[in-house]
Amino acid sequence: MPKNADFLPESAELAIGFLLLPDFAMMSYACASEPLRAANRLSGRTLYRWRHFSVDGGPVMASSGVPIVPDGRIGDDVRLDALFVFAGGNPSTIEHGPTEAWLRTLARRGVRLGGISGGPFLLARAGLLAGRRATIHWEHLPAFAESFPDVGTTGTVYEIDGDRMTSAGGVAALDMMIELIARDHGAALAAAVGDWFLRSELRAGGTPQRTGTAERLGIADPRLLRVLSHMEANPTEAPSRLRLARIAGLSVRRLEDLFAAHLGSTIGRHALALKLDRARRLLTQSGLSVIEVATACGFQSASHFSRSYRTRFGIPPSADQAGRAGPPRDGSGRERPGREGSGREGPGREGSGRESPGRDGSGQEGSGRDAAGRAAVRSQSNRTSPPSR
Repeated sequence: MPKNADFLPESAELAIGFLLLPDFAMMSYACASEPLRAANRLSGRTLYRWRHFSVDGGPVMASSGVPIVPDGRIGDDVRLDALFVFAGGNPSTIEHGPTEAWLRTLARRGVRLGGISGGPFLLARAGLLAGRRATIHWEHLPAFAESFPDVGTTGTVYEIDGDRMTSAGGVAALDMMIELIARDHGAALAAAVGDWFLRSELRAGGTPQRTGTAERLGIADPRLLRVLSHMEANPTEAPSRLRLARIAGLSVRRLEDLFAAHLGSTIGRHALALKLDRARRLLTQSGLSVIEVATACGFQSASHFSRSYRTRFGIPPSADQAGRAGPPRDGSGRERPGREGSGREGPGREGSGRESPGRDGSGQEGSGRDAAGRAAVRSQSNRTSPPSR
């Protein structure tokens, strides 16, 4: 087991915060938190301490059904070096002024801020990613780019732009945390952490999130791959078959033959499918209207869009839009009172809302924690047992 001497000299502990919102992905959370515990273990000293926060100080349920009991709530006056925001489900529906205000307060204090999986939505909504490079899980990319044109959205596995850090989630969070450990404590420790978790090939921040077109579609023909890559990079473009044929270096007829042989489709049908898939993500994850989505995806008319959408998905676009978010919710997962579609918070909502039973204002657990809370997974900031593999 490596000792202190293998790494950098003693340095101050870094205080890390994890803000968890309901339905956060446990995979992303584990990939962000476990490398810190491994760094402590492998270095032989406490380099990182961490705390968990929720909107109201109550337990937060992961998408897998596992609850985490936090150490505090938004608005707490705490000393942190960095805070990471985790959000899952459909993060575009989360609007909570007190959470955004707390994030801005931390930013003014010089706290490094990160968003993981759907977390970048909250940072962007708070105005903290304007003019920065940022990424988010590919499922949320179209809605994120449409909602925040002032953000340099990249679609890579992770981005570190100054004191802003964003990750697409999943194992990409592990890659990002290992790079941050390298910046904090040197490449040797970072490499040891990667090796501990059997991560033999770490991905750099600029790596694309998804596998290439060839792997996803099982296509090896380089001429067809050039065309498909161009179409995926420009999904709203009205395809010119002649232009695509030039990209392939083929005749239009030969290119159509390749589409039929490898995809069982035509150029036009494939292009339409790309547009409609993008449209569905926008409808379910953004606040755009049906007409706005149709325009953003390059459809010439709402009627053509609606007919095409129903043919592909079996329902009209209005049905997906209506089921987008359900009742408006704040960051705690509860319905927001008094919004009534206005886009503003209702009266009587202060900060994180009502205190949960069994808590005093300090963020510490009270004696009234119920059985479910007692059974919840508790934060383990200072454990030094070997990290799980």
